Amino acid sequence: MTMTDPVADMLTRIRNACGSKHRRVDVPLSRLKLEIARVLKENSYIQDYKVLAEERILRLILKYAQGGQPVIRELHRVSSPGLRKYVAVAELPRVRNGLGMAIVSTSKGVMTDREARQARQGGELLALVW
Repeated sequence: MTMTDPVADMLTRIRNACGSKHRRVDVPLSRLKLEIARVLKENSYIQDYKVLAEERILRLILKYAQGGQPVIRELHRVSSPGLRKYVAVAELPRVRNGLGMAIVSTSKGVMTDREARQARQGGELLALVW
């Protein structure tokens, strides 16, 4: 069975694992998912990620705050294969007034909304995280 939206599948797996308080979650590997994991790690939303090359799996180690609350409270997929959502620099959203982040796929790579504003780049709005 083929998957129509692998990024939405990744975000759903992360959301479900956080809700069940799992320490890690495995997703099928792709370059876009690897870049999304890199952005999540750089912004301290996940603890770490590893590539299991022989199985083509991306393993995300989730991060929890004191008291066992997940650091990732919400994940929303914005752009989908059926309806792509492209934004210009001026239209980049401020998620939770700067407390969250938007993940944007630009011509210079996958980056956060802050990095995209600094680079003066618009692109495809992949997801919102807070």
